[in-house]
Parts: sequence; C-alpha cells; structure tokens
Amino acid sequence: MIKIYYPPYPFKIREPERKKEEIWDELRKQWVRLTPEEWVRQNFVQYLLVVKNYPASYMAVERKMRLGELNKRFDLLIFDKAAQPWMLVECKAMTERLDSRVLWQVLRYNMAIPVKYIVITNGEECHAFIRGEKDFEDLAALPAYNE
Repeated sequence: MIKIYYPPYPFKIREPERKKEEIWDELRKQWVRLTPEEWVRQNFVQYLLVVKNYPASYMAVERKMRLGELNKRFDLLIFDKAAQPWMLVECKAMTERLDSRVLWQVLRYNMAIPVKYIVITNGEECHAFIRGEKDFEDLAALPAYNE
C-alpha cells in the first residue's frame, strides 16, 4: 500500500438552493456534485498536481469510453508527453474496500485504454501497479511524471 499525504487545498464548495453540495473541479472547469467518490478524486488530483507535479493539461476526468458493447466512464486518465494514455486511476469512496472487484474493474478499463500504470484509491488506501512482461506488478510508490 502506498501512503498518500494530501496537501491542504482551498476547495470551492457550494450548496445551490434545493440541490446537493457541489465542488468546483479545476480540471473540468465546472461545478460537480460532491459525492464521497468525488471528494476522493478531487483530493487525489490535487496530490498529483501539487506533490507529484503531474501537469494538469495531461489529465482527463470522468470521460466516456467504450468497453465492448458497454459505455463506461473512467475516473482519471493521465497522458504521457506524447499524449498517449499512461496512467489509469480508479477512485472509490472512503467507505469502499479496495478489493479484487475494484482491481478487476480497472483492469477491464485497461482493455479499452491500455496504460503503463494502474492506480486504485479510496483516499486512505492507494495501490499502484506497472505493466510487466506478463502481468501488472505492485509498486511501492507512485511514479514521477517524468519517468
């Protein structure tokens, strides 16, 4: 498991009349519903931007993808400097366990969008994997963006 220390960040949160709380998404440049999963995603994005120095312009959040006959949405996709998919991140609410079900979900997404790195997180736990010769292998730390 990788230990993540989230940087303090002044998130913009609002509660419109008769609606659920919303948080300003800096990457999408829009207000989005503040769900438990969204809270994890927003904090993890800030960690990647501030601590790991990943460029915001190479991140895509919650975009549609085609998985066979199904339409799915990935949580976070980071592209390399050649604008190719490089890392796929699956975020879950802090109350969700990161079990084989979560790992298989992101591995299925990897069939549609092949990447070098896969990350799963629920905000407290974080696991990262790198594509090996035959399978994905555990990582002790998230890679630096320039790797």
